[in-house]
Amino acid sequence: MASFYSKRDLQFQLFENQNCLELTQYPYFSDHSKETFTLILDAAAQIAEKSLHPISKEMDREEPQLEDGVVRVHPNMRAIIRQFGTDGWINATFSYAEGGQQLPWTIHLAAGFILQAANYSASVFPFLTTGAANLIRSFGSSELRETFTPKMYSGDWQGTMALTEPDAGSSLSDLSTLARPTPKEGVYSIQGQKIYISAGDHDACDNIIHLLLARIEGAPKGTKGISLFVVPKIRVDGTPNDVLTQGIYHKMGYKGAPIVHLMIGSDQGCEGYLVGEAHQGLKYMFQMMNEARLGIGMNATAIATAAFQSSLDYAKVRPQGRHLSEKEMSKPQIPIIEHADVKRMLLFQKSVTEGSLALLIYCGLLSDQISQETLPERKLEIETLLDLLTPIAKSYPSEMGVSSTSMAIQVAGGAGYTTDFPLEQYFREARIHPIHEGTTGIHGLDLLGRKLLIHEGLGWNMLKKEIEKTVDEAKMQVELQDLVHPFSTHYQEFGHGAAHLLFKRAQGPDSYLADATLFLEAAGILCIAWMWLKQATTAQTALTMGAGEQDFYLGKLQTARYTMEYELIKLKSLLPRFSSLTYPTLTMKNEWF
Repeated sequence: MASFYSKRDLQFQLFENQNCLELTQYPYFSDHSKETFTLILDAAAQIAEKSLHPISKEMDREEPQLEDGVVRVHPNMRAIIRQFGTDGWINATFSYAEGGQQLPWTIHLAAGFILQAANYSASVFPFLTTGAANLIRSFGSSELRETFTPKMYSGDWQGTMALTEPDAGSSLSDLSTLARPTPKEGVYSIQGQKIYISAGDHDACDNIIHLLLARIEGAPKGTKGISLFVVPKIRVDGTPNDVLTQGIYHKMGYKGAPIVHLMIGSDQGCEGYLVGEAHQGLKYMFQMMNEARLGIGMNATAIATAAFQSSLDYAKVRPQGRHLSEKEMSKPQIPIIEHADVKRMLLFQKSVTEGSLALLIYCGLLSDQISQETLPERKLEIETLLDLLTPIAKSYPSEMGVSSTSMAIQVAGGAGYTTDFPLEQYFREARIHPIHEGTTGIHGLDLLGRKLLIHEGLGWNMLKKEIEKTVDEAKMQVELQDLVHPFSTHYQEFGHGAAHLLFKRAQGPDSYLADATLFLEAAGILCIAWMWLKQATTAQTALTMGAGEQDFYLGKLQTARYTMEYELIKLKSLLPRFSSLTYPTLTMKNEWF
């Protein structure tokens, strides 16, 4: 089996550390069990091993090309996308009535992790369609649902999210794509352009269905005037819809999935179909964007995991040097994994990847609980907690995934820098995630400027309650006191630092939000350390109960200790910024650069 993820760790995260089987208590998920979840994960592993991983390098080396108006992708992608459709992956989380499997999103997310680790580019196509179809399903009319979603579910049609424009990237309030009403109700003439559209055109599907943001003529300026439209490349009657691919971007990594520049309505012949109510488009799109943000966090985790597994395999077999205490040069060289500094680099990767996976599965469980919760007060609590964690769960894996993958290259040395090994590809692929679905800076502003404050700080209070619950559980085990003490100390110091930062609100948004990205970084470090305290508690409980696989659980405990000693301590360099009254980033003048 190709070594691109740890099946044992994924099982630990889902069934031991965080009991996803509790979801089966909800009627919607009650037909499922550990057996069905395991079967689904095994099915994902089979597709990953047999179909996706073998062509990962080919898709990177032979990137899509725009030829005679057609975007040509890897020839295997048509069959792969159809397999995802036939096997029910695209609508797996939807209800039985809609042809779905009522699968928890947590398990769907975990299956995606396997597929993304095997071949990130190939995994993108079907899961983009899932998000687009879910928007039509959630907010579209019955006519739109019946017209578009069946062929999206089957994999015959590709779904996309079309937001970005040349002059409106993160600032969606400035988008200029225009929608003019036509005599047909709900049908608009669309004109504009969109850039960086993932899977926005290709020959592996028969049609491309864009979920597109535009401003209806005469609508209010800003985000309040944005509407959402279904814009197919080819109309249902088979005629072209005046959606043309102007060009294809040739990317640093993640090359197997095309990213295109679309010209829409250049000949004033593009029809778009309004989804839901006018001027509510951004609100609707945030459903897909929030799902996608956690998905991006998982993508980043998956790529970093594949890099970690590759560097770990290499470190076990690459002989070089001897122990520092060994003076006898006639003794054979040792595998590099025996050197303390290589262990440090591997522990860093294990801390980042398995900590990120734990956090994302935790967020997946919150999302599933929200979907089934009937008590309004409890639902609001879980929603607000997930809202707070989303920018963290997107950004920490994205940023640290780049660092982790870089460390994997360092473990392999010169070999890691060559195309003979997959690590350089992973590194290039990892770099997109701090940019995708909102840059890290945007998520810093979101966390500190919105999520920390809404509902009178309910999200932060919920997070504190969850963290303190984990601390109390860890305190019950005498073997974990060396973890509990440093975590509790840094947790309290983080709270003081956040309070200092909140006082700056009185100075205005510029001063208050100047270091929002650093606050996001600090929150990520804290949350991953929390996840490691949780994993250590689970591992120690298993050892106390006499479980087998001692090496696995002892590895968890040692990585938790590494995290507290090497990663959590980084808060000491970040927290003083939150009380500082010096702002070099605000007072620096453009001319001084």
